[in-house]
Amino acid sequence: MKINREMVTQAGLKLLNEIGLEQLTLRRLGTELNVQAATIYWHFKSKEELLDEMATTVLTEGAANLLPRRNSSGWRVWASTYGEGLRKTLMGYRDGARMASGTRLTTTEPLKTTEKIAAQLVACGFTVRGAVVLLSTIYNYTLSFAMEEQAVFPTPGKRSSSYSIEGRNARLDPEIFPYHRQASSILFDRYDRRYREGLELILKGAEWQSTEIPAAR
Repeated sequence: MKINREMVTQAGLKLLNEIGLEQLTLRRLGTELNVQAATIYWHFKSKEELLDEMATTVLTEGAANLLPRRNSSGWRVWASTYGEGLRKTLMGYRDGARMASGTRLTTTEPLKTTEKIAAQLVACGFTVRGAVVLLSTIYNYTLSFAMEEQAVFPTPGKRSSSYSIEGRNARLDPEIFPYHRQASSILFDRYDRRYREGLELILKGAEWQSTEIPAAR
């Protein structure tokens, strides 16, 4: 069977969902596609190069998640939609956040989305540096948050036995660690709520940079 770079990338994403990042190798991918490993290496010289392409594909396909429905929305909506959409995109694949971490884009296509978001922030009073710092902070927060979330729930809705809240609390003496015991359910459950709370802290810290008149609450 004759294969191309896109076919290898899509097969890599499919295999990622099935076996996870650690078990994903170019040789395993060759077996999956029923071709010699040399054929895979013709398209990708290393696993890192494959991950670059896979991450670029995921971010490109998820670009629509990062933009608000209305162009007239305020900067907070643009910034929060970027974060929420990025998390949704990364969580769409098993180990999606770890897969994307440290990779380099192979095309400029995903940058068109962040270019549009940054332009909106600048229009609302942010300096270019302020917009870059805000978006990169949201990106780093979301990436690390999704990594931790996917460690606890390797597959959606299925908690890893290594992250049992009851088991964690059983190891913590209530006399010595009363706050850590209370923190267990906050840190390792209801991730949607905690993500939004953390994102809100970032947005509040950025408010001073905007000249946009805040909406009445």
